[in-house]
Amino acid sequence: MRILITGGAGFIGSALIRHLLQNTTHQVLNLDKLTYAGNLHSLATVADNPRYRFAQLDICDQPQVRALLDDFQPEAIMHLAAESHVDRSIDGPSAFIQTNIVGTYALLEATRGYWQGLTDTAKQAFRFHHISTDEVYGDLHGVDDLFTETTPYAPSSPYSASKAASDHLVRAWQRTYNLPVLITNCSNNYGPYHFPEKLIPLVILNALDGKPLPVYGNGAQIRDWLFVEDHARALLKVVTEGNVGETYNIGGHNEQQNIDVVRGICALLEELAPNKPAGVERYEQLITFVQDRPGHDLRYAIDASKIERELGWTPEETFATGLRKTVQWYLNNLDWCRHVQDGSYQRERLGASKAPV
Repeated sequence: MRILITGGAGFIGSALIRHLLQNTTHQVLNLDKLTYAGNLHSLATVADNPRYRFAQLDICDQPQVRALLDDFQPEAIMHLAAESHVDRSIDGPSAFIQTNIVGTYALLEATRGYWQGLTDTAKQAFRFHHISTDEVYGDLHGVDDLFTETTPYAPSSPYSASKAASDHLVRAWQRTYNLPVLITNCSNNYGPYHFPEKLIPLVILNALDGKPLPVYGNGAQIRDWLFVEDHARALLKVVTEGNVGETYNIGGHNEQQNIDVVRGICALLEELAPNKPAGVERYEQLITFVQDRPGHDLRYAIDASKIERELGWTPEETFATGLRKTVQWYLNNLDWCRHVQDGSYQRERLGASKAPV
C-alpha cells in the first residue's frame, strides 16, 4: 500500500513511519512542514529505505498538496500534521487555528479532488485517516467514567478546540462528499523522540541538569498514558482494518497522576543515572509546584474497548515498562535532545496566559 503521512517528522508521525518501514512492506511518503517540533533526525534509522520519500510542504498549500497526491497516488492518507502543545496554544492560538483547522480543510479539499479522479475500485479502497486527541472530550473531573467514541465534545483549550473543529470537518467531508474517512482519538503519548516541551522528557532532561521539575498546581491531574509504539501499531490496524466512518479511541489503560509520573521518573533516574548534578542529593528534591495552567482539565481517561473488540488491538506496554524504556532512551540519546533544542525552545515555562499583543 502507498501511504501518505502528514506530520511524519513529529513525535507520533515518526514513530508510525519507523513502524511501517521496519515491520511492513508499505511505501511511505512523509509530508511535513518541519516546524520547531518536526525533526528528521527522528527518522535517521529509516531515511535510506527505498520505500520512503520525504516532501517538505505545508498542508495549507492546497495546490502543492494536490500535485503531490497526483504524483504519489496514495491509497491511504494518515493525517497527523498539527500544532499539538496545549501551553503553546494558550500563548499563541493563531498557529493552531491555521494549521489544525485551515490546514485540515485544505488537505481534505486536495484529497477530495484527487479521490474523485480515481477509478471506482480505487475509490472504494481509499482511506483518509484523521488522527486526533482525547482532549476534544474535555474534562472527566468528578466523574467516575471514561471517554467513549460517543462522548460529547467539550474542549477546554485553544489546542483541543482546534482539534475538535478538525474532527468535525473530517466527518462533514464524509457525510457531504462520501470521502471514506476514519478518526482516532488517542490519550497522552510518551516514548522515545518526544519533543522536550512535553512533561516526561522535560522532567528527565531538567533532572539531569539539576533544574527544577515543574508540576502544575498540586500535580493531581490524571492522564491515561499510551506508549507511542503501541499507538503506531493501533494506527496501522485502523487504517488497514477499520470500518469507514467509524471513530476509534486509543488508550493505554494507564491512568496516572502527574505528580506520580514525575516521582516515577525520579525513582528511575536514581537507579539509571545515580551520578547526580552538583548539590542534588535526590532527584525528588527538584520537584517544584508552579501556578496551574489556565483552564487545565483535571482528568482524561480512554475507554479503548471498541478497538480491542473490533480490531483486536491491545497495548503491549504497561506504564512501568514503557516509562523505563523511555527514560533509558533519553539517557542513551542526549545528543538528539541537544540537537532539537535549537533556540526555539529552551525548556522555559509556556502557557501562562499572557495578554495578546
